[in-house]
Amino acid sequence: MNELLNVISASDKRRNLLILLNSGPHEWDDIKRILNVTSTGMLPQVKILEEEGLIERDGRKFFLTPIGKVLTIQMEPLIRTMEVLDKNRKFWVEHDLGVLPNELLLDIRDLGNYEVIASSDVEIYESHEVFINNISHASTIHGISHMVHPNYPDLFLRFAKAGKETSLILTPAAFKIVNEKYHDLLAEWLTYKTSSLRVTDANIRFSFIVTESFFSMALFFKNGVFDSKHDVNSHDISAIRWGERLFAYYQEQSEKIESLD
Repeated sequence: MNELLNVISASDKRRNLLILLNSGPHEWDDIKRILNVTSTGMLPQVKILEEEGLIERDGRKFFLTPIGKVLTIQMEPLIRTMEVLDKNRKFWVEHDLGVLPNELLLDIRDLGNYEVIASSDVEIYESHEVFINNISHASTIHGISHMVHPNYPDLFLRFAKAGKETSLILTPAAFKIVNEKYHDLLAEWLTYKTSSLRVTDANIRFSFIVTESFFSMALFFKNGVFDSKHDVNSHDISAIRWGERLFAYYQEQSEKIESLD
């Protein structure tokens, strides 16, 4: 088994070929084009995979053996997870991921081709405008927050008036603030059938928004300070679904606010 592990992990070309063939058999010319490799560079790796019984060929078409299929299915989630974490390892090490539900944390690979957007003090306004632009084009907006941004109560009321589905889950502290400082806006927002507000006692130590085409999440540092200058953004469908699962998880642990009376 150590030999097989070395076969898979010691070569990006071998690993990429196995992942490609996991989607089905491929012709040799397609393999070279998709993986952007040459025959000279790839053929030695193909020979090793054939000798280990992981791939077979039929003419110029290559496919996984049953053993190759089993190993690749088990390997691919790990590879995707490592790619997500390696892409911004310092960021993930410095932030508190332990607050995320375990089943969501284990699937963090679903963030896909994400970006960590960093903003300086000077750029915060500009990055905020980019964020607003992303969610303004959505028809469905689901969010969880431990805090209240002063611009958001009016923004979400405008979304509701425009017919957008807006659903929020707040911590008790955030709900108290928005109810006291923006009571009238909140009350009017709740009159719309497309609006939904819930309050949870769960340990929410992050904020995030998910729409049908955009995902954004901000985390706390491990020292307990909220990081307002970095956002994890993704437009990948897998990240959208991950965000929807995260929202649904806390939706089940929250109480719906029907009115402010």
